[in-house]
Amino acid sequence: MVEANKGLRLYNTLTRTKEDFAPINPANVRMYVCGPTVYDFAHIGNARPVIVFDVLFRLLRHLYGDEHVTYVRNITDVDDKINARAARDFPDLPLNEAIRKVTEATNTQFQADVKALGCLDPSFQPRATEHIDGMKAMIERLVDLDVAYVAEGHVLFSPKRMNARVKSPRYGALAKRSLDEMLAGARVDVASYKEDEMDFVLWKPSKEGEPGWPSPAGIDGLGRPGWHIECSAMSMAKLLEPFGGGLKCDDPQKNVFDIHGGGIDLVFPHHENEIAQSCCAFGTERMANIWMHNGFLQVEGRKMSKSEGNFVTINELLNTETFGGRKWPGEVLRLAMLMTHYREPIDFSVRKLAEAESLLAKWRRKAAGTTPGAVDGTFLSALGDDLDMAEYLRLMNSGDLQPSTLLAAASLIGLDLSELETDVDVAGFVARRLALIAEKNWAEADRIRDELLAQGIQLKDGKDPATGERVTTWEVMR
Repeated sequence: MVEANKGLRLYNTLTRTKEDFAPINPANVRMYVCGPTVYDFAHIGNARPVIVFDVLFRLLRHLYGDEHVTYVRNITDVDDKINARAARDFPDLPLNEAIRKVTEATNTQFQADVKALGCLDPSFQPRATEHIDGMKAMIERLVDLDVAYVAEGHVLFSPKRMNARVKSPRYGALAKRSLDEMLAGARVDVASYKEDEMDFVLWKPSKEGEPGWPSPAGIDGLGRPGWHIECSAMSMAKLLEPFGGGLKCDDPQKNVFDIHGGGIDLVFPHHENEIAQSCCAFGTERMANIWMHNGFLQVEGRKMSKSEGNFVTINELLNTETFGGRKWPGEVLRLAMLMTHYREPIDFSVRKLAEAESLLAKWRRKAAGTTPGAVDGTFLSALGDDLDMAEYLRLMNSGDLQPSTLLAAASLIGLDLSELETDVDVAGFVARRLALIAEKNWAEADRIRDELLAQGIQLKDGKDPATGERVTTWEVMR
């Protein structure tokens, strides 16, 4: 028997409070996180939920045992953006063939990128195209329950019908807004076939050449699912009791899982719509007991966008010199992301990366030549308090911390300190400092020099005898 209460408290967006985590079945703790839509390289904002929920996955495995935790992160491979990218990149190919090329290449790159960030593989990574039958079964059920309707080849879910027929949950319970408030702040598709502007698509007809499957609810012709129904069907398939076509289950509690995660931008409409269609289809008051959302990400103090010129992908950070004039190791990107509490907005900057790299270099020097010990209870208490990384990192920086304890603590959050990489780490700081000197940013250049000196690395400036350019060497102080 696996103990249920492990001292873990998590902030629940649904209740706006921290709650003691009590899994429905401690022998099978279940978590679902919205994954990538595979039409383009993942940007650094996409990396945040991947890293945050990887840390939670590691913590749950530590508390309940590897074999008692199921983590599902989906792959969306049916989407209008994918169709548009495929048509743009492979105009000479049939669209379905072009789509396969785009989704396969993009997913392969995504998997490589997140592995470089130190993330474990989830238990399952279902693809939307593998679960069309489950989506159609759910849609049929929602039409039968009269919370969804057929109009001009579409199937649409009606929040107003839901609120008229279902006592709990009410549509808007996650976002904590009324229908009118959500409509006022939403970008909705206006269409003549909708009963109400807030109605959202469960199924839509496919145009000639687009991906398509035989439609549900008596509709002739081929169609494809809407975005929201995909996650409901994939979480159902991997985390709930096995269902037949009728989606029947004697115990409604078996239709609920423990944790659903994603970025704060998904609260409405995506997660609100998931809750609505899943709870109606399964006859439950909740889809998941705890909803967790990470905060927004900015780059150098500005919203990340291509128009701002600060749009950066994980792959670019790892493999090119487009951010701060150098490449950044995956563990540096990971630590920089964890240095801000997951629910808070994060300003992703060169300075934050340099700070993370400095910490890693310091910890690697301290841990060199040792083997991991057991994870100290104080670290578990910090991480168990809604992933309190500020306290966790403060403990890791403690001057009297034993190297074996440091190694264990780093490993728990996915940081590998087993190899001393002083040459690589210091070289990065030297390159950054020289760039700052060229920009005449003396204060920041001095800060890097002093930071390295505090860690026992002394820099020596000189001139290249052939070119006269400034060069910097360094040595470890004994």
